Amino acid sequence: MIDHLTLLVRDYQKSKTFYLSALAPLGYELVMELSREQIPMLPCEHTAGIGVNKKPDVWLRPADQIAPTHVAFRCRTRAEVDAFYKAALEAGAQPNGEPGPRPHYHPNYYGAFVLDPDGYNIEAVCHTAD
Repeated sequence: MIDHLTLLVRDYQKSKTFYLSALAPLGYELVMELSREQIPMLPCEHTAGIGVNKKPDVWLRPADQIAPTHVAFRCRTRAEVDAFYKAALEAGAQPNGEPGPRPHYHPNYYGAFVLDPDGYNIEAVCHTAD
């Protein structure tokens, strides 16, 4: 199950305005906007998370070249996140963030990140405190 995705956009403000307007009828709103100060590995100055019920599931990030770059798969338990990370590394992925809490997203956020053979950032995430 996909948890969230990141869209690379050429004009951050224009795209943010567009998506917030276009998806408003579906209940989407700006949930959070994070900066490089909060996430040092962020390759841009800021990113916006939009979603429903205070849960961002679409992220917008400015970039010169646009292409899919991040896919997150929702896990039921933290143990599944750990198992994903181990299996992905064993399958040849490069580590991009060990399993662990990411409280800057929310208190129960627990995720792990790897780079697939093409360099795409693939994540497994659990949103419960199990």
